[in-house]
Amino acid sequence: MPNCESYDPMKIPIRNLWLLQLFASDLYRHHGHEFAGAERIADNLPQLVAQMLADEVETRLHMGLSVGFTRTVSDLHRVRGRIDVLGTTRHRLLERGLVRCRYDTLVTDTVANRLVRSALRAAATSLPHHPRFRSLALQLEVAGVTGPAPRPDIVPSLRRQRLLARDHRMLSLAELLLTMSIPDPGQDKFVTVAPEDSDRYLRRLFERAVYGFYHHTLGSRGWSVEPGTRLSWSIDRISEGMQAVLPGMYTDITLRAPLRPGESIRRRIVVDTKFTAITQAGYHRPTTLNSGHLYQIYAYLMSQQERSDDHRHAEGLMLHPVVDGHFDEDMVIQTHRIRFATVDLRASGETIAAHLIRATSRGSHSETVAGTLLTPSADQLDDDVP
Repeated sequence: MPNCESYDPMKIPIRNLWLLQLFASDLYRHHGHEFAGAERIADNLPQLVAQMLADEVETRLHMGLSVGFTRTVSDLHRVRGRIDVLGTTRHRLLERGLVRCRYDTLVTDTVANRLVRSALRAAATSLPHHPRFRSLALQLEVAGVTGPAPRPDIVPSLRRQRLLARDHRMLSLAELLLTMSIPDPGQDKFVTVAPEDSDRYLRRLFERAVYGFYHHTLGSRGWSVEPGTRLSWSIDRISEGMQAVLPGMYTDITLRAPLRPGESIRRRIVVDTKFTAITQAGYHRPTTLNSGHLYQIYAYLMSQQERSDDHRHAEGLMLHPVVDGHFDEDMVIQTHRIRFATVDLRASGETIAAHLIRATSRGSHSETVAGTLLTPSADQLDDDVP
């Protein structure tokens, strides 16, 4: 069997790339309930997000856009703001009855409003049969939003601005719409067109999508879902030069279940995502697990087991995309259950969600769950993820 070291990104249907981008977004983590059932309309996700953004923009135009301040320098007949003494003296403005002033002016042409206008323009280009998006972009320009469009990666810093608190949802919608890859209508459904499409981009997207899905789906059930965490080695003694070269350990995701009645130990799952085939060709047998991946998750678990009873019974989960077929197998090593499972990124959205939920269940390996929705019911979560 050939050694499948990497997953071909061109085999992921564009609709499922959109679904991963949705899961990975800040919007889904905080407003995931608005997308219940979205896995069944994955082909129309960009249109859905664009319409939600348009609704937000219409509300802002009606109630008033958020404003910012710009520093203005002008020669005036009366003082406004602070006097620029040096400029006033150098240009002998007092002789003409003027004074140079520096003051702040309220403007609507802010970075946040420019980002939203840029997202509406993108929607108008990609969804030309919906004139609403172009109309709203023009209305923003008439309202004074005319500056250059910023990059979508500026959104996290915008969310920290107190004056933009009411715009968080609108900014999250604009960010998601701008990062979605939207193909031309005539393109093959398996071709992705995002400029960031690369192995590195897709590896990172897969990790963030898994985190976002669990954050919304399990977080609403009382689970604690933590992103990448640095782990410390349990060191009894270390030589002087070792500290400088000792590699660190960073988990992708850590899940902690709520404490159930009658239990004294919280279920803890350390999740590590890999965007590679889950098995590879072996030296003495056709296929084998990647030994490095097994050693990695083993080190994550064993290095922390002295911290608490929860850590002593923690589980490990290695999540891979399906490459050569679905895989879901587990074992218990020194009280730690270690599970290797795959998610079929080429299947329907419902199947993707089912695989993610199934991977964290207590059930025996290779069992299947049918009909799991993007936002599973309470009964499904209680059965599959106790």
